[in-house]
Amino acid sequence: MKTYTVAILGATGAVGQEMIKVLEERNFPVGKLIPLASARSAGKTLTFRGEEVTIELACEEAFKGVDIVLGAAENDIAERFAPAIVAAGAVFVDNSSAFRMDPNVPLVVPEVNPGDVKNHKGIISNPNCSTIITVTAVNALNQFSPIRTMTASTYQAVSGAGAQGPVELMEEVDALSKGEAYEPKVFPYQIAYNLIPQIGGEKEQGYTSEEMKLHYEGRKIMHLPELKVSCTCVRVPVVRSHSISVSMHFDKPITVEQARQAIAAAPGCKLVDDLNAKQYPMPLDTTDQDLVFVGRIRPDLTDPNGLCLWCCGDQVRKGAATNAVQIAELVIGK
Repeated sequence: MKTYTVAILGATGAVGQEMIKVLEERNFPVGKLIPLASARSAGKTLTFRGEEVTIELACEEAFKGVDIVLGAAENDIAERFAPAIVAAGAVFVDNSSAFRMDPNVPLVVPEVNPGDVKNHKGIISNPNCSTIITVTAVNALNQFSPIRTMTASTYQAVSGAGAQGPVELMEEVDALSKGEAYEPKVFPYQIAYNLIPQIGGEKEQGYTSEEMKLHYEGRKIMHLPELKVSCTCVRVPVVRSHSISVSMHFDKPITVEQARQAIAAAPGCKLVDDLNAKQYPMPLDTTDQDLVFVGRIRPDLTDPNGLCLWCCGDQVRKGAATNAVQIAELVIGK
């Protein structure tokens, strides 16, 4: 079997660590793994397939001889190193938002638009985590009628804000249980026992940058250039896995049973939809695995051509690391 030299840009962060875990779980044909990070972490080691691997300094020279780079760094780092990665002949699968809306860069969810990978010019973008979960859940319904509009509310776990998000939540819970004060550092307000209806800064017309991602990225991924999405993103005191409530509107009616059958057969989805038996997607059930759970499928009572559903997915795995590794699998034709 042919093997590949794979670099992880941002290997010490939560997503980078998960990428390494997923590469091992999915038996990706890694001949050599090169973890890359800042000078603060260079020289330390991590474990891959039972062996210690030394973390190297992220610099332009580090990409020579690399076949695939999985990006788990912020926009500025991705933008800084992308030219060197492409010049080295590697394929850059980037989890940042730096290149997502570039018309020359494919934006890919493998269960939805795998064919777009072939159009890459050295860079392929991983979509936003909530976008990945949502389009995986709803894309199968396009076989009946294209989705024209969506109204979505996301309920995003604290780990979506980085490794310190869960730490802050737990520390707040502990402090509050003792009657002690706690000054938030990660979030603008106390997140314990609270909801914060803002993720990202204002982008346009009162919508945040996070809320507009589903609008623009959904169009590109599902090849629906006229799709319109109104989204509200909310940070919730859940450790891991994002949940999304979606109302969709089509040109023609789709029955609940048609929707259930299509979603049950859709790649990457698991139908969990029995209200009487109290079976529906929940964050705890979707944590640390790669399927998007979909349920609460019902008619939209405001529109005869509408449907509503609820979905949950692990934003660190399917919403980031696993999706990137799946894209890399498409690149090598696995």
